[in-house]
Amino acid sequence: MVRTVDIVLSPAAAADPSQVREAAEAAAGWRAGEAQGVRIEKRSIDARARHVKVQLRITIDNERAFDEEAVAPAERADVSTKPKVIIVGCGPAGMFAALRCIELGLCPIVLERGKDVRARRRDLAAITQQGIVDGDSNYCFGEGGAGTYSDGKLYTRSGKRGDIMAVLRTFVAYGASRDIMVDAHPHIGTNKLPDIITAMRQAIVGAGGEVRFGARVVDFLITDRQMRGVVLATGEELRAAQLILATGHSARDVFELLARKGIAIERKDFAMGVRIEHPQSIIDAARYHSAVRDPYLPPASYSAVEQVKGLGVYSFCMCPGGIIAPCATAQDEIVTNGWSPSKRNNPFANSGVVVELRGPRGDGGTLSGVSYQREVEHAAWIAGGKTQAAPAQRMVDFIDGMQSVNLPDCSYPPGIVSHRVDQLLPADIAERLQLGLRAFGNKMKGYLTNEAVVVAVESRTSSPVRIPRDAGSLEHPQIRGLFPCGEGAGYAGGIVSAAIDGVRCAERVAALRPM
Repeated sequence: MVRTVDIVLSPAAAADPSQVREAAEAAAGWRAGEAQGVRIEKRSIDARARHVKVQLRITIDNERAFDEEAVAPAERADVSTKPKVIIVGCGPAGMFAALRCIELGLCPIVLERGKDVRARRRDLAAITQQGIVDGDSNYCFGEGGAGTYSDGKLYTRSGKRGDIMAVLRTFVAYGASRDIMVDAHPHIGTNKLPDIITAMRQAIVGAGGEVRFGARVVDFLITDRQMRGVVLATGEELRAAQLILATGHSARDVFELLARKGIAIERKDFAMGVRIEHPQSIIDAARYHSAVRDPYLPPASYSAVEQVKGLGVYSFCMCPGGIIAPCATAQDEIVTNGWSPSKRNNPFANSGVVVELRGPRGDGGTLSGVSYQREVEHAAWIAGGKTQAAPAQRMVDFIDGMQSVNLPDCSYPPGIVSHRVDQLLPADIAERLQLGLRAFGNKMKGYLTNEAVVVAVESRTSSPVRIPRDAGSLEHPQIRGLFPCGEGAGYAGGIVSAAIDGVRCAERVAALRPM
């Protein structure tokens, strides 16, 4: 007989297989030792009460042990002679679209403006050590896209859009830990993602597809409202009647290209704010109600939201045990994000804290959000001394509108400089952040402290542009064969949702392609 039961244990007990087995047997009404097979289906931490608990969903079998389920890459037939599909962008949306195209008998040609993972590392080092930004190869552009260097958090609410577990299984098949299929907030770790992304690319190439790096698209070939192909920065033309456009939220030149060609795009709401870093011990104490973290608990994270003057102020992309990353895509701007290694064992915890921006900004045009981002990012660059050093302020000083005499240690590799971040940001954003942070401090003991530092600017939370598409076909309403996809097109908000959207677009390409 197979039974599935829910149990609640202390962190230490949840880490002990024998105690998990005994608790599951008791919950099922079985005798001790009766279960032959025990499998954890779901795991989450409940830190609401003073004594933190771990919630487990367990499947047990009193007749047989569970075999270790093999999770291996799918066998893929050679598609090198099959119809071509151009995929612009090698982030999660583009890579999962390519893998799905191969399964459906199409040959993907993936065009990535940046470099492969290993070569890309040199450009990241140039940003952190020398303040040199390569506009085509950086934390946002390159193999795996921004997702490769944005922590590998896989939590999503996009279950209605597609099969989340299928995405997680694919990551496991290419090297991720099986824990991501169990944990309520799955996480791979930036240190592990490069090898996983490389394995996915090798699978695409091994099946006859192409992945081309340094292949920046500068024009679309369109006749009679039908996609015909693309032009690369080198002048080379590539032809295909179907194109999945999965360039990510920072490919501003692509938005501008669409606008110049008269291809409809729309202004989209987004959010902007700062990255805030605490010593991890402060967040552990606030979330776990103890001065010393239980060794069986992971570094704590938090999620906070507050309505301030009609707009949401919320935490975003929280990275326990993490590092603040320099994510500019041009030399004259400062952009921050965050990531964590798989063990989340760095001494700091960082999170974006942003204000949602509704309605038009600036001139109200379709690219007004892009212009707004640029203005604030450029102002941060000037405030940081026209280097990649970021303007920063202690948290209480930020709330009180005071210059920080000095700054705490910070994980941001290019360094931080003292500046009135409250004056650097647009006044409506700064005021809402100040009020929102006070509210967060009222809810989390110890959160509001001058040991925390506010680092400007967190501006790339999502695309400020949406590229419209038909709800059924997923094609652009003007251009047959153009499939806007993923986060850059305005249809995803993270690794998993982008991957799901890539799969959906590939399936629509296959369904609509003339045979």
